Amino acid sequence: MCLKEALEKIASDHLPVLLRDHRQDWEASDLLLVLSAGVLKRQVAMLPGFYIAALSESGLMGEVLYRFKSKS
Repeated sequence: MCLKEALEKIASDHLPVLLRDHRQDWEASDLLLVLSAGVLKRQVAMLPGFYIAALSESGLMGEVLYRFKSKS
């Protein structure tokens, strides 16, 4: 799945989570608005409730892009 698909799923399911990168917390819908088309095409693996991680061209998991954080 690409990052855009993962973010759209989180936003459409109205999950009560924020996505934490190395700087701040984000709403999935906000990331869809601010990320470039190239970044949104990036292939990722999503473990709901835990993280979204980048995938390498060979399909191996790479860096964690966003960690799930419960909304308080």
